[in-house]
Amino acid sequence: MYIVNSISEFHRHLSLPEPLHPLVSVIDVSKIKHSESEIWERFFVNFYCISLKKDVTAKVKYGQQYYDFNKGTMNFIAPKQIQSLSMEDIRQMNIECGQGYMLMFHPDFLYKYSIATSIKNYGFFSYAVNEALHISEREEQNIIEIFQKIEAEYQFIDRHTQEIILAQIDLVLQYSNRFYERQFITRKAVNHDLLSRMEQLLSEYFGKEQGLNKGLPTVDYLATKLSLSPRYLSDMLRSLTGQNAQQLIHEKLIEKAKDYLTTTQLSVAEIAYQLGFEHPQSFNKLFKNKTNQTPVQFKQGFYHN
Repeated sequence: MYIVNSISEFHRHLSLPEPLHPLVSVIDVSKIKHSESEIWERFFVNFYCISLKKDVTAKVKYGQQYYDFNKGTMNFIAPKQIQSLSMEDIRQMNIECGQGYMLMFHPDFLYKYSIATSIKNYGFFSYAVNEALHISEREEQNIIEIFQKIEAEYQFIDRHTQEIILAQIDLVLQYSNRFYERQFITRKAVNHDLLSRMEQLLSEYFGKEQGLNKGLPTVDYLATKLSLSPRYLSDMLRSLTGQNAQQLIHEKLIEKAKDYLTTTQLSVAEIAYQLGFEHPQSFNKLFKNKTNQTPVQFKQGFYHN
């Protein structure tokens, strides 16, 4: 694993001149020439990166997914997100790097400003290919203009530079949030399919009693199976159902628990272990929290009715 700590170091690896500002930089993608180094095989950067790219033929791997830049898209990398490029990818990108811009800014640049906290609330800093933001030409131009304003601002640094640039970064994030939320609407059919696949995964998990060996199903487990980041999965589900991934897992747990309670002679403790709970008390607590009854009370009420 190679760690790129500074924007200046990243510039050198991309065969670019030293940045004019140590903590923020805007790069013209067409001028990038990746050094043919082993560092690209597995690396992460210690700063934020927002890219607007199009016509890039190579694919870059983020996490477990490959990201295709052949259309006008935005992608977002937070500090310490693992990336990888093969030597074949590097040679292809150096020949046909495509067009676009890349904005980089170090967390230290945000220090003591509210954006340092608010940036962590945006769901689009993630890995999976499904989570690219696809934007119109007009929107693309708006983002490019903001990038260009940032680049112009750090040409002559004074006491106003930081706040002006931070305002522009915040504007990029707000626009991006609009694009992100819109995609949940425009991809509703695709997302409904993902919801169906998630429900099927949970049904199979409980149907095969995997809880006994693997424990409770987790958001990370479902996200991996669906090739999504956990954050995107929860945001997508919330847009469709009003519930996040963890809440839907709990809902399916309770449904399966009710099935066991009404169709088998298993004890409450046995049901808890079947579902994946380490301790029956945790199962009792969740069941009561969701139904206002203990498992025993639910079972007695069912048979008395």
